Amino acid sequence: MWRLSPASFEAVSLIRKCLTTSAEPSFSLSIPLLNLLRACKTVKNLKQVHTHIIQKGYEQDHFIINQFISLCNTFSSDVSYATSVFERVMQPNVYVWNTLIKGYSKHSSFADCFLILKQMKRNMNVVPDKYTFPSLVKSCSSALALRDGQAIHGLIVRYGTDSDVFVGSSLIDLYGKCNQIEYARRIFNEMPLRNEVTWTAMVVGYIYFGDLSQAWKLFDEMPHKNIASWNAMISAFVKFGDLLSARKLFDSMPGKDVVSFTTIIDGYAKAGDMASARFLFDQSFDRDIISWSALISGYAQNGQPNEALKIFHEMLSMNVRPDEFIMVSLMCACSQLGRLDLANWVEHYMSQNSFDLNQVHVVAALVDMNAKCGNMERATMLFEGMPKRDLVSYCSMIQGLSIHGCGSQAVVFFDRMLNEGFVPDDVSLKVILTACSRAELVKEGCRIFNLMINKYPAKPSPDHYACVVDLIGRSGKLKDAYELIRSMPIEPHAGAWGALLGACKPHCDIEVGEQVSHRLFELEPQNTGNYVLLSDIYAAANRWLDVALLRLKMSEKGLKKIPGCSWIYVAS
Repeated sequence: MWRLSPASFEAVSLIRKCLTTSAEPSFSLSIPLLNLLRACKTVKNLKQVHTHIIQKGYEQDHFIINQFISLCNTFSSDVSYATSVFERVMQPNVYVWNTLIKGYSKHSSFADCFLILKQMKRNMNVVPDKYTFPSLVKSCSSALALRDGQAIHGLIVRYGTDSDVFVGSSLIDLYGKCNQIEYARRIFNEMPLRNEVTWTAMVVGYIYFGDLSQAWKLFDEMPHKNIASWNAMISAFVKFGDLLSARKLFDSMPGKDVVSFTTIIDGYAKAGDMASARFLFDQSFDRDIISWSALISGYAQNGQPNEALKIFHEMLSMNVRPDEFIMVSLMCACSQLGRLDLANWVEHYMSQNSFDLNQVHVVAALVDMNAKCGNMERATMLFEGMPKRDLVSYCSMIQGLSIHGCGSQAVVFFDRMLNEGFVPDDVSLKVILTACSRAELVKEGCRIFNLMINKYPAKPSPDHYACVVDLIGRSGKLKDAYELIRSMPIEPHAGAWGALLGACKPHCDIEVGEQVSHRLFELEPQNTGNYVLLSDIYAAANRWLDVALLRLKMSEKGLKKIPGCSWIYVAS
């Protein structure tokens, strides 16, 4: 027969005394049910045990039902099952109410949490206590619902639980995240007792408020720091782009966990320092799915798709199952490589491993991957099946059509996007202007550029002007393109001048080519490509002496021709 140890029996007996109600079955008879509950791993297991609870008459046992609802909260984000079990309890005590509220705070909206609280307040036999409010306040914090949080604060004062350290800490977290830093600090200063959670909540409040110096000052004053405190401060330095301070703090930590490593790895990845990110990843003693995701997404976002693939395969070899965020990063890597065979494998893998392909961010990544890998039929099918399209999904389709030589269709998609009420941003306008340039759709490109200037809030950047210069230049209107650059209201960058110089080559326009190249020599004195382009223009016009003089000029500047460029030697 299964038995509790004397210490365990005494502890559970003490809990039972706190939860006693009349007409409950004997505690000794409930021990096997508790053992079954502890063995549960899924909601299916819970439903099987629920049958025994009903058969044995334990539906009114507060301790059993409290444990049952707590496990429901752990195993499922659907609160309906836990609620149905709760509703069969005739007189639930405060512990059962609190456990239900905790589940709603975790998995439902704060509006639903308020409804449960109202029901609890209507129950004359139950009074909310210090365990009732922290989860409610946390729900308001997550939704940044300041007014509702203030209403809860009023109840906290009314029921006399405002002196509790965990209640106070939750209020500091609420006001800090809602940018009410003075209220947060006032609560912090008035608390009779503070712990590491309290101090950390106040530090995080300053971080949300954007006051890094005050956050650091408070962190430095903390009498005792736990690992969450250190991680919060490291995250703050990463957020503000101070990786040097973040790394210094990371190195000085007395103990590190997976969050510590992941935070700093993600910081390096977002800063483009993948060497440091990989070094720390290899040094980490423990890795979770978020650590793998930070590294894979870092490689994908920094234009290293092959490295992203290598890390993904390393992860699979260690029997770590990827989540949908890792798969989205993998699809980003596939998009950069343009490999249709790999794209097909990724989609097959996701289908075979029961990923939800209907999630908005997953569908958007699938559209982008298929479009950029050349499977426009599949991309179009996914795009048309999307319940809600956005600028990102439209850009994916436009870019895919552009890459694969369907510029006119790209323009059709752009116009459709406008007709559906979307306002184009900087990125979408750059994508469509690039598509027009590639396809030499001068009329359409100029029409869209004029819309940008006269109708939409996005103002042309040097990149947009570079696209239009390239578009006009490709059509042979080199002088018009040159005048456009000269009339720009903002300083043109080398990209615009380079686009025009590139257009001069096929049209053999030496006059414009020389003017443009001399400007580029000033902007990019070490870029040999500009010298090569001008040399090619001279060569096409049989001006070999100019070719030789240009080569001599490069030699004097210590520049070498880039591999693959052929120079014609002219003997003196």
